[in-house]
Amino acid sequence: MNALLILNDPPYGTERSYNGLRLAGSLAQRDGVDVRVFLMGDAVGCAATGQKLPDGYYHLDRMITSAVRHGAQVGCCGTCLDARGIAADHLIEGAHRSTLDELTDWTLWANQVVTF
Repeated sequence: MNALLILNDPPYGTERSYNGLRLAGSLAQRDGVDVRVFLMGDAVGCAATGQKLPDGYYHLDRMITSAVRHGAQVGCCGTCLDARGIAADHLIEGAHRSTLDELTDWTLWANQVVTF
């Protein structure tokens, strides 16, 4: 199965991106499941390096890293990165600057598309 998860919400303040990354990580650990995650809008902040959070708070950058270790691919909307002043070299390892064309390709590739 090919699964695409599209995240739109900010990294913190709501739990939508958190829940989307929980699902991505769980799916990526399953045999026979290929996972791709596309971060749009404020969700591109989930892949920013150098996040400092209080103890006990979830770290979305670490959740992305874990999903990538299990084979997930993570793309970040380039237009959304630019609008927020996030350079490609400020993304965590495993996340890359992406495009709407890549999202289109991933959507056609997917058997399941889930948005958060």
